[in-house]
Amino acid sequence: MPRFAANLSMLFTEYPFLERFDRAAAAGFHGVEFLFPYAEDIPGIREALTRTGLSQVLFNLPPGDFAAGERGMANNPARRDAFCDGVSRGLEIATTLGCPQLNCLTGIALPDVPMEDQLAVMAENLNYAAEKAQAAGVRQLVEPLNRYDAPGYLLGTTTDAVAMLDRAGHPNLWLQFDIYHTQRVEGNLIETFKRHQPRIPHIQIADSPARNEPGTGEINYPFVFEQLDALGYDGWISLEYRPKTTTESSLSWLSDWNLLP
Repeated sequence: MPRFAANLSMLFTEYPFLERFDRAAAAGFHGVEFLFPYAEDIPGIREALTRTGLSQVLFNLPPGDFAAGERGMANNPARRDAFCDGVSRGLEIATTLGCPQLNCLTGIALPDVPMEDQLAVMAENLNYAAEKAQAAGVRQLVEPLNRYDAPGYLLGTTTDAVAMLDRAGHPNLWLQFDIYHTQRVEGNLIETFKRHQPRIPHIQIADSPARNEPGTGEINYPFVFEQLDALGYDGWISLEYRPKTTTESSLSWLSDWNLLP
């Protein structure tokens, strides 16, 4: 049976941030993730995890100015120091929270920098992050984002992301497999997963195309979960969707499909 985690940047947003941990635990989750902790109360998060017994399973390295549309800076030669500082900050928080995985958003294409220069510095930065993370006992993940939600994002498909992992060449670089992003630009979900399964320790889900909960779009999620079980996937599957109404009502698919533990 899948192990589901709640993304607290997307779910339970009806409540203050620290209260979302209690709401997730009350809904039956054992793991949580969120996008970015850098403006949050880190001791408060640590206390919330301890209070609820939840595991922090993943968060992202600093992305630059996310509100302004930035989606990472690993491709920017002029921001190498900022990237390295972000790795240090991310690992410091991961250690405090007992979080075993960090994800890296790698960046939007820069029109005034040659593409080869962007790819080269991205490989160097990912190698650096992977090495530092490995020393801290943390997995370093990389995530492709679809071109509709993130126009110009350099790693727009699983093929793009795997090519970059190969170029960087560090054994502590892994692929975050987001089923929503994959469906939007590639489809062929199970075969794509099978092709890259040895490199996938973490999955995120939402239905397509509106990014709402499973059962509201075109993805046959009962089949997907059945296949993931059959293939022996035992990592977390994080719910990173926008509820159509309230979070609690959006979780009815778990009981409808007999997916509650």
